[in-house]
Amino acid sequence: MFRPFKIGDFIDAGGQAGTVQEIGVLVTILKTPDNKKIIQPNSAIMAGSIVNVTANDTRRVDMSVGVSYTDDLDKVQNIIMDVLNADDRILKDPAPQVVVSELADSSVNFHVRPWCATGDYWGVYFDFQKAIKRRLDSEGVSVPFPQQDVYMHQVAE
Repeated sequence: MFRPFKIGDFIDAGGQAGTVQEIGVLVTILKTPDNKKIIQPNSAIMAGSIVNVTANDTRRVDMSVGVSYTDDLDKVQNIIMDVLNADDRILKDPAPQVVVSELADSSVNFHVRPWCATGDYWGVYFDFQKAIKRRLDSEGVSVPFPQQDVYMHQVAE
């Protein structure tokens, strides 16, 4: 029988996302991260795609880091790798990926893609944000933010 998820899995199906609490003949009960109970008809779940977030032992954490156009990109890449390598939750295989992904309006953006155990996903994501900001600050690398210059001039009447 087709069993795309089990009790305890975190799924996104039928337009709802949560941890599977019960699987019944007619409905599946999910618990959202903010502790809401969702009673989802199985017909809605089976009518579309089912994403089982916790089906595999590992997950890739996709993050983005933007730096100034004036910063040394090789230095930034090395700093990011140092931060990742200092975290024991980051898997060595597959190796983390840190690449320049975009020359944006106000920053040069890096894709940062480490792998970790599925249970460590959110901890890695949130801890990295804080760690990379602190490390970039200590290394004198600026994290730009969108700015807009407004010039005012007087018009003679």
